[in-house]
Amino acid sequence: MSELRSVPAAQAPWADLEALFGARGACGGCWCMVWRRTRKDFEAGKGAGNRAALQALWERGEPIGLLGYQGERPVGWVSVAPRGQFSYFKTSRVLRLTPGEAGVWCISCLFVASALRRQGLAAGLIAAARDWALAQGAQRVEGYPVEPRSAQAAPVFLWTGTPAPFEAAGFRREPNPHGTRPIYASP
Repeated sequence: MSELRSVPAAQAPWADLEALFGARGACGGCWCMVWRRTRKDFEAGKGAGNRAALQALWERGEPIGLLGYQGERPVGWVSVAPRGQFSYFKTSRVLRLTPGEAGVWCISCLFVASALRRQGLAAGLIAAARDWALAQGAQRVEGYPVEPRSAQAAPVFLWTGTPAPFEAAGFRREPNPHGTRPIYASP
């Protein structure tokens, strides 16, 4: 297996993300917009609307994430951006966080090609996302992984990652006094 190389979205071809995500936009027309749009706009935009919304951010060069490659093949995606990009935090019951807290960037989504899952790519994407966010001026990078109830949890429910790859990338678990989802942070 070749080494993982990560490229900021604005420097990668949009067609590579389309190839990785497939026609359904990674999962049910999400196109990595579930935390970026209000629930109403997200539901109304499932499919083409969410695709267009992410593509607009991509083409404007917004800091939205990294595309991971092995050789020239896109194999993974990690969404990482300033917390203010995510409307989710305004209404979340599991993560009651200040939406625009200065200097805080969030890893909100991980997607690895199905044939390559459980091979350590998620930890590599998380580490690359942290390093890139810090280089862009982030003071802190957070992730909010799911703690699966079974070893056979369906990938569709693990899109924010699981604790193990965050720990492998050097993140540490912190208490979440206002919600039920764990917070992993670096540095």
